Amino acid sequence: METTSGTVEPVSGDLVSVAHALSLPAESYGNDPDIEMAWAMKAMQHAEVYYKLISSVDPQFLKLTKVDDQIYSEFRENFEKLRIDVLDPEELKSESAKEKWRPFCLKFDGIVEDFNYGTLLRLDCSQGYTEENTIFAPRIQFFAIEIARNREGYNKAVYTSVHDEEEKEGNHGREEGTDSGRAEEKGAKREREKAKTNKGEEKEQGANKEISRSGETAM
Repeated sequence: METTSGTVEPVSGDLVSVAHALSLPAESYGNDPDIEMAWAMKAMQHAEVYYKLISSVDPQFLKLTKVDDQIYSEFRENFEKLRIDVLDPEELKSESAKEKWRPFCLKFDGIVEDFNYGTLLRLDCSQGYTEENTIFAPRIQFFAIEIARNREGYNKAVYTSVHDEEEKEGNHGREEGTDSGRAEEKGAKREREKAKTNKGEEKEQGANKEISRSGETAM
């Protein structure tokens, strides 16, 4: 995957290495549960890196492949009315859906590396990679949907929510600092008033003593 903001720059090596780790489909491992679990963990690592990516960079500026334009154009030409903000699994996994997706996916054989390998895909793009919100999909299907989500502004919900939360936490910290400062100021003010009151009482007591002495002398 790549990011772009005028110029194309490679994303961190973590994303590249995780993507490379997914270079074999799950079925190639047979029925070994340990290996299947390891493969699933690699897929989850890839998903976590991608989610961090769309959380930290405005998704509209992301470039996931060298052929994003072609993928998006072909995708919307073939799936013009497909709702992508919240996916219906039947639109991806039913037999009729598979028949429609198959020719689209095969167009990218040899164009997109590892185009048909399993990748985690979120159903609701405003949410993270939870068990309930995740399905396996061919990599080209992941690219097609995520590129469309980025370009059509749906993934911005993730970016915005993360930054709103960070801003809220920052404001909360500043408010706590302000409240603490105010409390200290009030405390200092009370101490000054207390000292002033004590001083006034001392003066009054002194004056009373003087009056008392004067009265005794006069008598």
